[in-house]
Amino acid sequence: MKKETKKDKKLRLATIWLDGCSGCHMSFLDIDERLLLLADKVDVVFSPLVDVKEFPEDVDITLVEGALGSEEDLHKLMKIRSRTKTLVAFGDCAITANIPSMRNPFGTEEVLNYVYLQMGADNPQIPTQGVPPLMKRALPLHNYVKVDVFIPGCPPSADTIFFALSELIEGRVPDLSTLTRFGA
Repeated sequence: MKKETKKDKKLRLATIWLDGCSGCHMSFLDIDERLLLLADKVDVVFSPLVDVKEFPEDVDITLVEGALGSEEDLHKLMKIRSRTKTLVAFGDCAITANIPSMRNPFGTEEVLNYVYLQMGADNPQIPTQGVPPLMKRALPLHNYVKVDVFIPGCPPSADTIFFALSELIEGRVPDLSTLTRFGA
């Protein structure tokens, strides 16, 4: 029986989205047939795209999409950071809080009142069950944890994502400075 070497061992990849739209994950899927090339080198051990409920230990690379918008997001991020070797801020919401931060100037209470009480709902009420408490401000990941790599874009292009992952898989930090903002 052949002994597994470090070169033969697949890396453990996870993806997650927090307060965002899932556009970065859709762009990830746009890698298309190149996903098969990645599948030769990584095992997806956690993702909204697979049926795993608990974030695992010893993850090599985690792509985190979205801003920190709720206490639940923050709790998830802290667990992810403690279990991940290379944490990647995946897209502009993770890097700058982008769209989720548009609520910041108004305050959480004013936004909730407007959306749930003033928008003409048949049964106006602010939900309290099954909805995690919002943080006072939507914030980027690096405000709370160390981020190792930043992949910008809203969403990043499939080419940019593939390039960044390919570099990380090969043990290199991707130099994204040479890529254009709206493509690779």
